[in-house]
Amino acid sequence: MINRLILAINPGSTSTKFSLFEEEKLVFEKSLRHTADELKNFKKISDQFHFRKNLIMNELEIRKIDLEKIAAVVGRGGLVKPIESGIYKVNQRMKDDLIAGYSGQHASNLGGLIADDIASSLCCATAYIVDPVVVDELHPVARISGNPEIERKSIFHALNQKAVARIYAASKGRKYEELNLIIAHMGGGISVGAHQHGKVIDVNNALDGDGPFSPERSGGLPSGQLIDLCFSDRFTYEELKAMITGRGGMMAYLGTNNFIDVCMMADEGNKKALLIKEAVSYQVGKEIGALAAVLNGKVDAIILTGGMAYQESHISSIRSMVEFIADVVVYPGEDELKALAFNGLLALDGKIEIKTYI
Repeated sequence: MINRLILAINPGSTSTKFSLFEEEKLVFEKSLRHTADELKNFKKISDQFHFRKNLIMNELEIRKIDLEKIAAVVGRGGLVKPIESGIYKVNQRMKDDLIAGYSGQHASNLGGLIADDIASSLCCATAYIVDPVVVDELHPVARISGNPEIERKSIFHALNQKAVARIYAASKGRKYEELNLIIAHMGGGISVGAHQHGKVIDVNNALDGDGPFSPERSGGLPSGQLIDLCFSDRFTYEELKAMITGRGGMMAYLGTNNFIDVCMMADEGNKKALLIKEAVSYQVGKEIGALAAVLNGKVDAIILTGGMAYQESHISSIRSMVEFIADVVVYPGEDELKALAFNGLLALDGKIEIKTYI
């Protein structure tokens, strides 16, 4: 029996991460970080397709991987239509919506597109996406914004939040569906979700205008001042959109989207960097506190995850704000590649329902 290979692909706003599994065994994992300068010449997310795909194919070639052994290529889900949690086979309707950016433009849109392009070039591979960022389990009251012209959307790091939730539950000998959790994913964007018995009933729109600011997103902004800025004739529509997502947050304040650099600047005595660092910790802690109220104070654990969770001083600041609510557990980085590959293997073995995107 030939062991099957599963290629997992996770394009993020500031990185391209991919890994290869032989059945359940990790063959290799690669994480390539992209600076703002490196990406600035790509006007649209879709323009990055060949750049990111070539990085993956070059690595496979360097490692002399037999591509015909790849049975599944699993991409991170992008901004498709709001759908339920699960694994989906990539189809033409999905690709059309990923290219168009049905729910918005983000690097995760490239996950399914690259997966399909690679799988289509192989004899026996199938392309999937898992738990896209538009997984929607919001309670009806959480959708109300305050104006009928605007409905709050569920756009968050569903894949990693769901993965670490299940890891935590297993570590306690419990099922994810039995627990109430607050999970903060802190990466290029920051999403903080209230998980009630396996459903994310409230979460900030981490893409374009809600919740804490992040390395490159502005988060929630005072609406009146934002409107004034929009009609100031100082910026184009495209520049304003980039100000919200891509060049906002730490990028706007400090000229870098690298939280490690921000922390180093703060440690070296840069007062502005210290203030911005403290502000992002403050806003995450504040968001966690709000979601504790959503769960009526019944919180089994608070989980901090994502790349920013490696910074101890950041974690310490958040912990000091919220540990009165529940135990704070830290899973730095992302388990997203493993989650993608594991779901791909379940699909290949017929152990999980493969859903159809319509």
